[in-house]
Amino acid sequence: MAWDFQTEPEFQKKLDWVENFCKEKVEPLDHVFPYAVRSPDPVVKAYVRELQQEVKDQGLWAIFLDEELGGPGFGQLKLGLLNEVIGRYSGAPQMFGAAAPDTGNMEMLAAYGTEEQKKRWLEPLLNQEMFSAYSMTEPQGGSDPNLFRTTAVRDGDEWVINGEKWFTSAGRVADILFVMCTNGMFVVPRETPGVEIQPQPRNHNHIIYNDVRVPADHLLGPEDGAKVLAQRRLGGGRIHHAMRTIAQCTLAFDMMCERALSRESHGKIIGEHQMVQEKIAESYAKLKMLRLYVLETAWKMDQTSSAETRTDIAAVKFTMARVLREISFDALHIHGSLGTTDLTPLQAMYAGAPTMGLADGADEVHKSTVARRVLKDYRPHEGYFPREFIPYKKEEAWEKIQPVLDARPELRESAENYKKYLAKRGR
Repeated sequence: MAWDFQTEPEFQKKLDWVENFCKEKVEPLDHVFPYAVRSPDPVVKAYVRELQQEVKDQGLWAIFLDEELGGPGFGQLKLGLLNEVIGRYSGAPQMFGAAAPDTGNMEMLAAYGTEEQKKRWLEPLLNQEMFSAYSMTEPQGGSDPNLFRTTAVRDGDEWVINGEKWFTSAGRVADILFVMCTNGMFVVPRETPGVEIQPQPRNHNHIIYNDVRVPADHLLGPEDGAKVLAQRRLGGGRIHHAMRTIAQCTLAFDMMCERALSRESHGKIIGEHQMVQEKIAESYAKLKMLRLYVLETAWKMDQTSSAETRTDIAAVKFTMARVLREISFDALHIHGSLGTTDLTPLQAMYAGAPTMGLADGADEVHKSTVARRVLKDYRPHEGYFPREFIPYKKEEAWEKIQPVLDARPELRESAENYKKYLAKRGR
């Protein structure tokens, strides 16, 4: 029987290196040169490349990809352990070649792209010579592919795309857009005529595709493969979001505990007040349970596939948003008025929790998915009462033990005495 919660020593050394690298080099970069990876300054860009080369020298670049595609092939579990560290720092995912939405888009290219498509888009994305966005959500239907209206119509050697996408994160700065249509997924260069990026919202862009023409070979995967590709694309994103959420929850919890030991109120540190202790205890338990569930789900994905792990991925998805909201709120509350300002990461963390509950599909949808899939493994009971109805269990018990009682008269006598005794007590 294999039952092990330990990280293998060699990979732990890698995690220790990552933690030190992020503290000493990535975190300073976040505050001195925000969004350094996208900086047009050649001096800053050169420094970023130096740091990224250190990551590559450690064999930790694009950890989510297999070796033949440029990654180390570590799998989802090790990716989860890595994200527990890098998820604390806003710029770290880019420094490790593991930032969304590029990660999910690269996975799609790796799974469905032709060799020419991989050379044209996967390699530049992997090397951060270009950046991408995932254009899926629509105003009328959210992320439900059954309600999409954006179409792609074949016209000779081209596809003509028409439609409207509401929530395309970083669409205005991406080089290429992965656009989900009713009949498939298409790669669209952002500068293509007819791509109209609206001024609002600023970061999660509203984009109108008005007679956008792309070559026929810009179709990714099979024609009419929209639903399959959508599920594949979003499945990986959900578990990766959960991995990074653990890091955010851990950061909030660490801040909560530090503050509890540093702030005084009514003659004692606030960590000695029972209401504060309750928040710390509850947050500790929630964080531990979420972490174990995410890592178990990642392990299952490594052993099987994302399709076979769909129930757990969906459950992790709606659980992470709730835990992030609750822990970040308690941490914010313990920090008092300081927690409500933008001078700590807590306000942004708490404000971002609803987004995590909507990204890659609303939590309510995933709860329904989990319930439907779980119920498939159960059957209704017969009659008015459940199988665990105590009178039924007593009757079954006497039937099961009857052969033993027949063979052992003294035990039967004891059983009958017990029966009489329990009857007197109304049992």
